[in-house]
Amino acid sequence: MFNNVIVKTPGNSYINGLTTSDLGKPSIEQLFEQHEKYIAALKNCGVEVTLLPANEAFPDSTFVEDTAVLTAEFAIISNPGAEARNREIEEMEPAVKKFYNKLYYIQAPGTLDGGDVLQAEKKFYVGISDRTNEEGARQFKEIVEKEGYEATIIPLKEFFHLKTGIAYVGENRMVLAGEFVDHPAFESYEKIVIPKEDEYSANCIQVNDYVILPSGYPETNRKLNELGYKTIELEMSEFRKHDGGLSCLSLRF
Repeated sequence: MFNNVIVKTPGNSYINGLTTSDLGKPSIEQLFEQHEKYIAALKNCGVEVTLLPANEAFPDSTFVEDTAVLTAEFAIISNPGAEARNREIEEMEPAVKKFYNKLYYIQAPGTLDGGDVLQAEKKFYVGISDRTNEEGARQFKEIVEKEGYEATIIPLKEFFHLKTGIAYVGENRMVLAGEFVDHPAFESYEKIVIPKEDEYSANCIQVNDYVILPSGYPETNRKLNELGYKTIELEMSEFRKHDGGLSCLSLRF
């Protein structure tokens, strides 16, 4: 059960952010509208929303997920792997300290993006990617195991971040796409398999009684509804243009 989320308003500088996509230049007007609807959806799920102001110096900083990993008992401030984004943690740390007394830190030369970390109850999965290196993953595993959690490190082959292609939606169920569908690490879960053409919808988020997913994926929505999930669909086009998904935009705890 989540009680709180932290989100951050995107700035006008968002159009200058990092991206590997070729989906075109974001519309700032649509971006702000989509972000407002994202916040409204979170509130509909019954959480208190902490909204941090935009920082034009950090174009990608609306993607708060990469700056920290928050659990029920402790927080980990990450060390983002993109140099242009690394200092985003300086604004996130005081926001997190308002909720947590126990904080850990990923230290250089380790790097870790929160988008490479998936929690499923008492288990964590950590992806090694272009943004999260082996040392960062090792430090993370050491921290959470000390706190009584399990952690499995998974080198990525296809996806940008671990959570680009996977989501945990409770009840021992995983939404999976691409390289994760047949991955041995996820054999014990009931699988909701997403085909390649709908891969973007694998990045969905369960927030209390709802699963929020990107709009435009009726088959994914149908699969979730048939399993009894209440869903909220959100347009994510302007965030997708900069490699962003639903999980990227909030820290949920």
